[in-house]
Amino acid sequence: MGAGVNRPVRGARHRPMGEINVTPFVDVMLVLLIVFMVTAPLLTVGVEVDLPKTEAGQINADAAPLVVSIKADGALYLQEAEIDSEALIPRLQAVSNANPDIRIFVRGDASVSYGDVLGVMGRIQAAGFSKVALVAKLPEMQ
Repeated sequence: MGAGVNRPVRGARHRPMGEINVTPFVDVMLVLLIVFMVTAPLLTVGVEVDLPKTEAGQINADAAPLVVSIKADGALYLQEAEIDSEALIPRLQAVSNANPDIRIFVRGDASVSYGDVLGVMGRIQAAGFSKVALVAKLPEMQ
């Protein structure tokens, strides 16, 4: 036996390495990122299809909203027609074909109490209409 041979000392133990080498993990993630960035635009290309013709009308997703207006004297209007306060909800349901997703705009005169406008909005929302919004006039630029 040579004197220069390094032999483990009897009783010496190897300590486990307490660090995690993340370099291979990062390399793999970067490669996957590049692969997905290159293939994503290719996946969105549509296939040309000759669609069948039909007589059904087009679905109108941009339907005009219903407008409820409150004049200074407290009179309620649905679109341009004056309506009684008690008939507002049944009329809205009839006009919208009981569609709770129809947009309804509430316009109130500047002199009408904020509470009155919110009362009308609350009644409309309580009837099941979810898309109710206030309409305001933008200030004019000088």
